[in-house]
Amino acid sequence: MEGATARWYARLRRSGSQPETYRKQAAQLTADLPSGADVLEVAPGPGYLAIEMARAGRFHVTGLDISATFVEIAGENARQAAVSVEFRHGDVAGMPFDGESFDLVVCQAAFKNFTQPADALDEMHRVLRSGGTAVIQDMNKAASGADVDREVQAMRLGRWNAFATRRAFAMLRRRAYSPAQFESLAAGSAFATHDVRTDGMSLEVRLTKRATAENRATRPSGRPAD
Repeated sequence: MEGATARWYARLRRSGSQPETYRKQAAQLTADLPSGADVLEVAPGPGYLAIEMARAGRFHVTGLDISATFVEIAGENARQAAVSVEFRHGDVAGMPFDGESFDLVVCQAAFKNFTQPADALDEMHRVLRSGGTAVIQDMNKAASGADVDREVQAMRLGRWNAFATRRAFAMLRRRAYSPAQFESLAAGSAFATHDVRTDGMSLEVRLTKRATAENRATRPSGRPAD
C-alpha cells in the first residue's frame, strides 16, 4: 500500500475509538516484558501500535514495513508524538536484522497479506531471542457477517468510513486464515509451541521460541531503557 491509498488508510486507522484500542493493546502485549526489552512490530503501517508500545519509554521499539509511504508516515507520527521508534523499510520474508535481536515480535492485521507466510514465520523465529514470543493478530476467516458488523460498530466510525471499512473487511476476509489453516502453518514452523484463539472477527496466534538451558540460566531480568 503506497501513496494516496496508504495516507487514506492512515487517517482511517486513527479515527473513532481506535486510538484508545491501540493503547489497550500495547499495554496487554507488553505486560510481561522487562524494562529495556526489544520489541519489533512487523508491518506497522502508520505506526500507531508501535508508538503506543514505546510511549512509556520502557522498551526499544522497531517497526519494519514493506511500504515506503508507511515508513514515512509512521516516522512522522512518532515525531509528532515525541516518541522514539525506529521505523525501517524491508520485507518480513527477509528481515534486515541479526538473529536473536528481539524479545517480542508483533504482527497486527497484516499476516493475511504476506505472499510468503512460511518464510515470514521462519524470519520471526530467527530474529527472536530464545524464549521470546511472536504474537500475530488478524482476521478470522471463519468469522460471520454479524461478527464483522459488531467490529465495525465498536470502532465508532462515521457513516462513510463505516461503509468503506465493511467493504474492505469483506475483501480482506477472503485472504484471512481460519484457525485450522493457521494451526497447520504454525505446526510446520520452527516454533516450539503455538496457541491459536479466536474472538468474533479476531484471530490471535502466540508462538514461542524454545528457550535453551543456557538462555534460561543467563538471561537478565532486563536492562534500563536508553
